[in-house]
Amino acid sequence: MPRLRQVPKSEADEKVALPLYAMLFGNRDPVAEPGTATGTPGDWWTVFANSPATLKHAAQGFAYYRDPARKLDPVLRELGQTWAGWATGSQFVFSQHCKSLRGLAYPEEKIEALPVWQTATCYDAKERLVLAYADRLVTHQGRVPDALFAQLKAGFSDEEILELTYTTCMYQMHAVMSRALRTEFDDRDDPITEVPAPEGFDALDFLGGNRKVD
Repeated sequence: MPRLRQVPKSEADEKVALPLYAMLFGNRDPVAEPGTATGTPGDWWTVFANSPATLKHAAQGFAYYRDPARKLDPVLRELGQTWAGWATGSQFVFSQHCKSLRGLAYPEEKIEALPVWQTATCYDAKERLVLAYADRLVTHQGRVPDALFAQLKAGFSDEEILELTYTTCMYQMHAVMSRALRTEFDDRDDPITEVPAPEGFDALDFLGGNRKVD
């Protein structure tokens, strides 16, 4: 379950949430009858509906990057967004944007190779450049070497670079929020926990020695 309350249809904001609910869930109450066409529970929307202004702002961001007026190739945009999901550890964002790539007829071989793009041989020079930049934005928190940025400038316009930067970072934010709030496919326990020691184990003997007693 998400960590924040889900807003049922009967309580959803009429101007912002209800039109989005209708688009995604039809006549259903998404809290009582969850599920979207892509197979997600849909609780990202019902959680964001706690703040209509926040939901509206997020929805406007989706409209921004899908606008045909954008200069960046949609496939390259989706590569940045998908990598943001993978690198941030968001199963939701990674999974959804693999589907988006598939919807753009992106080769299955390349989708499957994304986790190991650094050594995969199936990507062209522009795709590798986008993935390298996206990795620097997400994994390295924006530490982009001058040499890499010079290659970006040689291959893309300033407007394309700005769009790529914005959408990749926007989806890093969505990935972080989804994990923190445990929405959609990110409703998972943290796998990094202490593994119990065997019965009878003495932590004092961990390195094979004995504690020195003064």
